[in-house]
Amino acid sequence: MSSTPSSSGLETRLAELGRKLGDREASHSESLACARQFAEELRGRVSTALDRFHEAAASAGAPHLRIEVSPVRVDDKHLRAVEFNLQRGRHKAVITAKERGDVTLVGPFHVGKVEGPCKSFPMDAGSEFEAALGEFLERFVEEAASP
Repeated sequence: MSSTPSSSGLETRLAELGRKLGDREASHSESLACARQFAEELRGRVSTALDRFHEAAASAGAPHLRIEVSPVRVDDKHLRAVEFNLQRGRHKAVITAKERGDVTLVGPFHVGKVEGPCKSFPMDAGSEFEAALGEFLERFVEEAASP
């Protein structure tokens, strides 16, 4: 005789838990959707800028200088945030948009090491964020392209 619960009992329990957690999180869906839209647009801008970097590096004779940009996904640490990563080898940086309306630039750092440094800005910070984003990307690319 088997002592494992029936599939239907397990399915019922998880469906109930899904409804409970879904009800708890439903009030955050609109602000999380705004954070995702912001992150998707920012990811597009970062990807376009890195495409220009790749073209320039290749034209200069270094086509191997490639930075990967991940898709936007639910943040690894924060349930009510989304993120995308920049990575080349063990060099990584993370850009996180949180449902409360701020964006955080994390890194650059080495995979497997402590993350940081972090800088957070309101999503509507304008030129202050633009300047910080440019410095952040330059710092990441410099570190990622170091031999």
